[in-house]
Amino acid sequence: MATRRAFLNAGLRLGVGATLAAALPGVSFAAAPGARPLIVVILRGALDGLGVAPPYGDPDYGNARGAIAIARPGGAKGALDLDGFFGLHPALPLLHARHRAGELIVVHATASGYRERSHFDGQNVLENGGDKPSGTASGWLNRALGATNGAVTGLALGQNVPLVLRGPVPVGSWAPSSLPDVEPELLERLRDLYSNDAPLAARLDEGTRIDALAEGEMAGDGDTMRRAKGRGIERLKAIAETAGRMLASPDGPRVAVFDAGGWDTHAGEGGAEGQLAGRLGGLDKVLDALRTGLGSEWSRTAVLVCTEFGRTVEVNGTRGTDHGTGAAAFVVGGAVRGRVIADWPGLATRHRYEGRDLKPTTDLRSIAKGLLLAQLALPERALAEVFPGTESARPTRDLVRG
Repeated sequence: MATRRAFLNAGLRLGVGATLAAALPGVSFAAAPGARPLIVVILRGALDGLGVAPPYGDPDYGNARGAIAIARPGGAKGALDLDGFFGLHPALPLLHARHRAGELIVVHATASGYRERSHFDGQNVLENGGDKPSGTASGWLNRALGATNGAVTGLALGQNVPLVLRGPVPVGSWAPSSLPDVEPELLERLRDLYSNDAPLAARLDEGTRIDALAEGEMAGDGDTMRRAKGRGIERLKAIAETAGRMLASPDGPRVAVFDAGGWDTHAGEGGAEGQLAGRLGGLDKVLDALRTGLGSEWSRTAVLVCTEFGRTVEVNGTRGTDHGTGAAAFVVGGAVRGRVIADWPGLATRHRYEGRDLKPTTDLRSIAKGLLLAQLALPERALAEVFPGTESARPTRDLVRG
């Protein structure tokens, strides 16, 4: 049955979705027949890579981080070991379980093509795939979907489609809502109104189709529906689980973009406990709920978790960290060949970028390119259209199995 949500999302927004508040604000989808699930999680606000994946084996780590340094593995509230040099923040036990299963890649000392410290510009560059802000009005993921010859459509959960998914490929939207149902006749009038406008008609049809798919996945699951209409982490877990079910559906989407804010830890960041630990704990649970929703399709899934830039090596006067450069990223999923990817530059002052930041040594676009080739089966020649002017960033191979 057509609902008010379908009307608002498909009819009024015409494919422009929104961002949820709190730890995991938004998600966008796109479907491609035969593609393996690819999910991009953008952590807005500049995640502290040295906090989320502490290089405890670096001799300069402890002194540089001071009060927010994470203890070595085996110590009280210590890091969760990855390879004897790098670890995970202790608030990420579920993600660490993926590491033990061989399903986690940690990419350290990574960055987009951006080298300044503006959130707005950094996010723009991360999503447009170039080297400068406002270089293009479309996002690299939308261009990638277009490279599949129009066989894909997109869906956003919330009020705004992230730039990474904006572009010529039409996108619809879906979001859980407690608004009452709208009369089906109203949608029929909209269809009549849009009958001579192919783009609008297509977006309305896609919106109602995805809305029906989401309702079908939640039908009969009273607990998930109840939690999705609630607040806090339980709501976000329920939404992520439903999104996973949609991705796993034979006629569902295959590409998703999660949009999570609140990672700007200028003050009171904390170490093993504190502001950052709390947010990481929520992210850990939401990513695992996505895995639960995907079910057996998890074995074919890859999730890229990234941020616009990192944070300073040293702690500031308010026990936080300032805007930096090099960061950490993750690729997690049942399809992933787990390992650590890091051309480690070191944390000594002479090795830092501009004397203050972790120096980036791995281009994040190389990781994104490798995932597009593996998960969407893009021909390599299409990468020049998806990431124009970035030939030096060669796609990283063997990120996934098979």
